[in-house]
Amino acid sequence: MPLTLDHLRRHAVARSLFKPTTLMRAIGRLGFVQADPIRAPARAQDLTLRHRVAGYRAGDLERRYPRLALEEDFFVNYGFLPRAHHALMHPRTAREAWTPARWKQAQAVREFIAGRGVAHPREVEAHFAHGRVTNWFGGTSSASTHLLDGMHYRGLLRVAHREGGTRVYAVREPGTPPAGEDDIRARLDALVDILLRKYAPLPEASLGQLLSYLGRGVPQWRHARAETLARVRARSGRARVDGVDWIWPAEENPASRRWRPDAAVRLLTPFDPVVWDRRRFELFGGWAYRFEAYTPAHKRTLGYYALPLLWHERVIGWANVAVVDGVLACKPGYVAGRAPRDAAFRDALDAELDRLRVFLGLRDR
Repeated sequence: MPLTLDHLRRHAVARSLFKPTTLMRAIGRLGFVQADPIRAPARAQDLTLRHRVAGYRAGDLERRYPRLALEEDFFVNYGFLPRAHHALMHPRTAREAWTPARWKQAQAVREFIAGRGVAHPREVEAHFAHGRVTNWFGGTSSASTHLLDGMHYRGLLRVAHREGGTRVYAVREPGTPPAGEDDIRARLDALVDILLRKYAPLPEASLGQLLSYLGRGVPQWRHARAETLARVRARSGRARVDGVDWIWPAEENPASRRWRPDAAVRLLTPFDPVVWDRRRFELFGGWAYRFEAYTPAHKRTLGYYALPLLWHERVIGWANVAVVDGVLACKPGYVAGRAPRDAAFRDALDAELDRLRVFLGLRDR
C-alpha cells in the first residue's frame, strides 16, 4: 500500500497522544517538554502533560520537580528533560566567551550558593549587589539574574525548584567530559533520536531545522551538524510523499493500522508536539496556525493564545480559553467557518472542557 499523507497524519497524532501514564514515564517518552511562562489558561508544560499523564493537574510538574530525576535546561528550546538526557549536553561550552573577571565573579557566586545549599536570585543580589544590565530587548534587568542564567546555561548551577515561578538554584557538580570524537558522535546521535522520536513523522527539512536549534543546546558541537544529519537519515525510515521527503524511527511503520487516533476533542498548547512544527501542520491541515501572543492585538486573527482544536486526527480550529471569576470561558473558532454539526463532536468538546475544568481545579460550569 502506498504511503499517504493520511497515514502520516494518523501516525503523528496516535504516537504522540499515547495512553496516559505516570509523569516520569510521559516525560521520558516525550524526551523533552517545552516550557513557556504564559498562563492561558495554564502554562504550556502543564497543557502538554495533561493529555499524557493520568490524573494530571495544573502545576503538578513544578510541585513534583524537586523529587524527580529531571532538569530544567535549554535543549532545542527551554524546558524540562530527564536527567540522563540532560547529561548528554554537558559539559557545555557557550558561544559567548567569559572574561577572567566574569569567571571570577561566577566562582564567587557558586561558592556562595554551595554554602547555602540553594539560593534565590534576590539573595544573590542582596549579597553581591551586582547592579543592573541592559538586556537583549533594550530594557534593564538584574545583573545577578543575568549572571545566574549564564551559570545555569554553562552547567555550573541547576534549578533546584521554583518559588512563585522564579528559579531557585543549587550547585551542579560537573559530569564526565566527552572522551573523544566517538563519544561526541554517540551523544549527538542520542540527542537527535530524542528529537525524531518526539516529533516524528517529520518532513526532513523540519528535522534539519531542529538540528540547527540543537546548536543552542550543544554549541560546542555545531561543526558536526551535517555529519549527524547524514547518520540519522541513514538509520531512519524515510519516504517521499506528495513531493515531500519524510523521516521517522526505523522500527515504526506509518501505514500500520495500529496508529488509530481516538475520537476525542483535545485543546492543545501551541507548543504541543502534535502542532509544534508549523511546516508539518500546514501539510497535514491545509491551513496556517500562528502563535499570536506577541503580535499586536489589532493584528491578531486567531487570538492571544489560541489553542489548536484537535478532533480525531485533524486540527479543525482553535479556541481562546480563560478563567473568568472562577468559571471557564471558551471561545472557539473553526477553519470551515462553523463547528461540525455532528452531535458526537459537541459531546466530545463538552467532555474536553470538563477535563480542562478538573485540570484547572475549577468548580462545575
